[in-house]
Amino acid sequence: MPISVVIADDQEVVRMGFRMVLESQDDIRVLADVTDGEAALDAVDRLRPDVLLLDIRMPRTDGLEVTRRLTGRAAGRPERAHTPRIVIVTTFDLDEYVHAALHGGASGFLLKDASPALLVEAVRAAAAGHSLLSPAVTARLLRDLAPAGRTGRAARTPSEPLTDRERDVVQALAGGRTNAEIAGALYLSLSTVKSHLANVQHKLDARNRVEVAFWAWQSGLSSGTS
Repeated sequence: MPISVVIADDQEVVRMGFRMVLESQDDIRVLADVTDGEAALDAVDRLRPDVLLLDIRMPRTDGLEVTRRLTGRAAGRPERAHTPRIVIVTTFDLDEYVHAALHGGASGFLLKDASPALLVEAVRAAAAGHSLLSPAVTARLLRDLAPAGRTGRAARTPSEPLTDRERDVVQALAGGRTNAEIAGALYLSLSTVKSHLANVQHKLDARNRVEVAFWAWQSGLSSGTS
């Protein structure tokens, strides 16, 4: 069955753009797009989507409150009959928004300037029960989490050693660069960067780029100390 999606954003051009990108995929179906938080809650109750793409700053009820209500984390609010996976897509990458969204139960956090491929990847990851964050957001969070991660359990050991080029790609990824930025910095084609990352994910048994980036911070590769 296709992944069903509802889009909630008060800007028509954003809704149209997201719909166009997602409906170009055979495995994704957009059920509705709505303009505010209350309409998003109503659409979730009526349509029961797998994934809700949610802006933060919207009329009536903002995206963070919608997230808390749907996940049952809003004070004094009962759990909803259906809880989709929630991906916040916003112009604002303020740390307070990122932490509030993730603590509220969101499965992902993207910026609106994310590439179409990253948007599609985030929807698929959320539907599968995984998380995906914008690269720049990932880098900031990992800087906060890395010291705790390094004093906790050891970084996983790759099934095969990473090649020098794979290490370069992972180090750039952990620094918050997108695939296109990595390609430009390392003078590689975009397809080659994707191939390197796929190989690294296989060697680390990692589900997505966030886990790869976290491994880089845990192992010290991100700072060049490993």
